[in-house]
Amino acid sequence: MDAVAVKGLDFSYGNTRILRNINFTIPEGRFAVLLGPNGAGKSTLLKLMLGELPLNGQRGRIELLGQEIRQFKDWQKVSYVSQNGMASCQNFPASVEELVQADLYAQIGRFRFAGRKEKEQVRGALNQVGMGDFAKRMIGRLSGGQQQRVLLARALVNAPRLLLLDEPTSGMDEDSTTLFYRLLYQINREQGVTIWIVTHDRKRLMAYADDIWLLEGESLKPVQTGRKENNYGNL
Repeated sequence: MDAVAVKGLDFSYGNTRILRNINFTIPEGRFAVLLGPNGAGKSTLLKLMLGELPLNGQRGRIELLGQEIRQFKDWQKVSYVSQNGMASCQNFPASVEELVQADLYAQIGRFRFAGRKEKEQVRGALNQVGMGDFAKRMIGRLSGGQQQRVLLARALVNAPRLLLLDEPTSGMDEDSTTLFYRLLYQINREQGVTIWIVTHDRKRLMAYADDIWLLEGESLKPVQTGRKENNYGNL
C-alpha cells in the first residue's frame, strides 16, 4: 500500500496557481523528502495532505493510507511535527511528560488521569528519542534541539504509520540536526514509520532519504527515487 498518493493535483489561491498537475506516491515504510525554494508551494502541499486546506473546487486526488483525503478518518495514524513548534515551548507551563501525554487525550479523556498503559506509552516515546531522563523537566528549560526531540516523541506516542514534518530542524545547530535526522532514520528503518519531510536541507538528507522530490515552478520533479539499503554504519 502507498502511504501517500497524489494524482493530477492542481491548486490555486484565487487566480494564483500554486500547484500544477502534481503526481507522486510514497510507498509505506519509505523515507521521503520534499525540497523547494520559498514560495514554491511546499507548505501548501503539506497542508493539503493534512486536510488543513480543502480540495473543494480543485482538480486532483490525495490519498492517505489508501483512503481519499476527504473521507479520511484515521488521523490517529498520521502525526505532524511543525516548523514553529519550539517557539511555543519556551513559556509553556508543562513538564516534558505532560506535553507528550497531551497527545493521548483522545485515548484517556481530557479530564482523566493517565493509567499505567498511557504512562508506558509516554515513557517509550521519550526513550525512543533519547529524552527519557528529562521526563520531569519543564519543557521551557530545555535546549532547542531537546525541545524538538520532545515534540518528535509527542508525534510518536500514538504509534503513527505516517509522520509528516515541516522544516523540523529550523533553528537547530549542526550537531542537534544530525542527531535528529539519525533518530528519524532509525524510526523509519526499525519501526517502518513512513517519513515525509519538507525542508531546504538537501545536502544532509541525501544520506538518509529513499525518495527526494523538488517542487519548483508549480511542478514536482524527482531527484532521487528507490529504497536504499540500511546505512547505519555510515551515518
